[in-house]
Amino acid sequence: MKRYHVFVEGRVQGVGFRGFAIMNAQRRNITGSVKNLENGMVEMYVQGEEDKIDEFLAEIEKGNRFIRVDNISVKPSPVVEGEKRFSYAR
Repeated sequence: MKRYHVFVEGRVQGVGFRGFAIMNAQRRNITGSVKNLENGMVEMYVQGEEDKIDEFLAEIEKGNRFIRVDNISVKPSPVVEGEKRFSYAR
């Protein structure tokens, strides 16, 4: 089990990025959260099996016809025991 603190830059606000992230995380049984930041970036915490996180980040990086990812920053973070889902952060 791994957990990462992720920042995503690009056209990632106002284009359905958070919903896209939640859908892709749920498909892979990844837990964590996603949140828009005031500087236009998106912050995520992702937790799960490393191969599933790698798949998730690859899918996020590809984006879709609305989402354009220019940069992803990924740093290890302590695992949160008992986390059950991937959702919007407050």
